[in-house]
Amino acid sequence: MSEKVAVITGGTGGLGTALVKRLRDRDLKFAVTYLVPDEAAAFEEAIDLDEDRLILRRVDAINAEAVNSFMKEVADTWGAIHMLCSLVGGWAGGRDVEETDDVRFERMLDLNLRSSFYAVRAAVPHLRQAGWGRILLVGSKAVEETPPGQAAFNIAKAGVVALTKTVAQELEGTDVTANCLMPSVIDTPATRAALPYADYVHWPTPEEIADVAAFILSEESRVMNGATVRVYGRA
Repeated sequence: MSEKVAVITGGTGGLGTALVKRLRDRDLKFAVTYLVPDEAAAFEEAIDLDEDRLILRRVDAINAEAVNSFMKEVADTWGAIHMLCSLVGGWAGGRDVEETDDVRFERMLDLNLRSSFYAVRAAVPHLRQAGWGRILLVGSKAVEETPPGQAAFNIAKAGVVALTKTVAQELEGTDVTANCLMPSVIDTPATRAALPYADYVHWPTPEEIADVAAFILSEESRVMNGATVRVYGRA
């Protein structure tokens, strides 16, 4: 991975922080987007990267023009983009299809599907130009089991899986691949706070999922394309 550039949208959360820590000993540069300033400050402190290896920008992931501008800035600054990890996402439950209002539905599409679509659309030309690339998106166990009471989330994440498989097919014959992680509940302080009475013993940690993500982003994963990779263990 010598001299490669990784773009991680929504990368200042638990999974993004774990992933950058997992990859920082490789010869990589990181371009990371965030939305919450306090989260970005905690991320910078946790990863401890030199300024010449990190671009950290506040970018609205559902603003296509902002995403395009960020990708261009990264490519202009470092000459190429080799990896895209789209980690922006969110969950909302409590509604079946007939009870899902437009606001909730659009919010789940924005956070989970549009954010990934805009990132992929903006990054693919740069990945093609680089001649080698890895795209990693985040679906959900909910796509496979489609539990009731969270219709908007299930549908949006299903779209992410379809996006992964579509762009993987479109990139056949190149050295650019696209794959999708399929987590359930990730053991972070925020998740525990949101689900205070849950049994988190079997929840996978961000570090465990980052280990899998690091392989998918490596040279050795070249035979994987369009895969959905379960990373929820027994959760």
